[in-house]
Amino acid sequence: MQDRQPILIFDSGIGGLTVLRELRLLLPYETILYVADDAGFPLGDWEEPPLKERLLQLFDGLLVRFQPKASVIACNTAFTLAGEALRAAQPDHAFVGTVPAIKPAAERTASGLVSVLATPGTVRRAYTKNLIDSFATQCHVRLVGSDALAAHAEQELRGEPVSDEALKAEIDACFLEKDGRRTDIVVLACTHYPFLANRFRKLAPWPVDWLDPAGAIARQVVRVLGDDLYLEPVSVPDTAHFTSGQSTASLKRLLAGFGLSLAAPKN
Repeated sequence: MQDRQPILIFDSGIGGLTVLRELRLLLPYETILYVADDAGFPLGDWEEPPLKERLLQLFDGLLVRFQPKASVIACNTAFTLAGEALRAAQPDHAFVGTVPAIKPAAERTASGLVSVLATPGTVRRAYTKNLIDSFATQCHVRLVGSDALAAHAEQELRGEPVSDEALKAEIDACFLEKDGRRTDIVVLACTHYPFLANRFRKLAPWPVDWLDPAGAIARQVVRVLGDDLYLEPVSVPDTAHFTSGQSTASLKRLLAGFGLSLAAPKN
């Protein structure tokens, strides 16, 4: 068992680093364990039953092996599908989930036209539609599913250029004009997407608020942990584990920029 219990951040790839970045600002002395199920990437392409089973089995092993104090599911696709099942399977463990930020978008919109940019898996979820029914009935909410943006974000972060045309094709459907009103908020319902937000702003046909939930997720972790916080730094390295076992120089360099060292693949 480790001397310090880490906060586990889970994603299908590198999108959860947007949450890690915000979490470090609020909890600088916590030990972070980053887990990327890149062997299953992109999770949005999976059928629901096998993906749910994969996530339950994966966390069975992770919680035993690393004994984290809390787990952040920094993936809308994973949490909207398996969040309830994970909490039922691990009732003594604290899970912090990631869901489309439809409620704050509905509260902020002036035009009443909101778009949710997400993976196809998140767009299909009953969970997402329930959020709309619960919090945004006064708005017109357009769900826009992208098969490619998560992969484009991974490419961009690894220094592989993605063309303006490729990005524009994925976000064009977010922009709606209706009865003299325009979409004024786009919810980034995948933690990969904030890495592309500056590109989105340049390509958008008019200015909108690109709603990034990473800060809200980090604040929820603080609330969940309460007083269970470390109050001084310690020389325990923060590590990243990738389920594919990949160990490229470009990935190591990328992770180092976020203060993570890539763990050796488990034999």
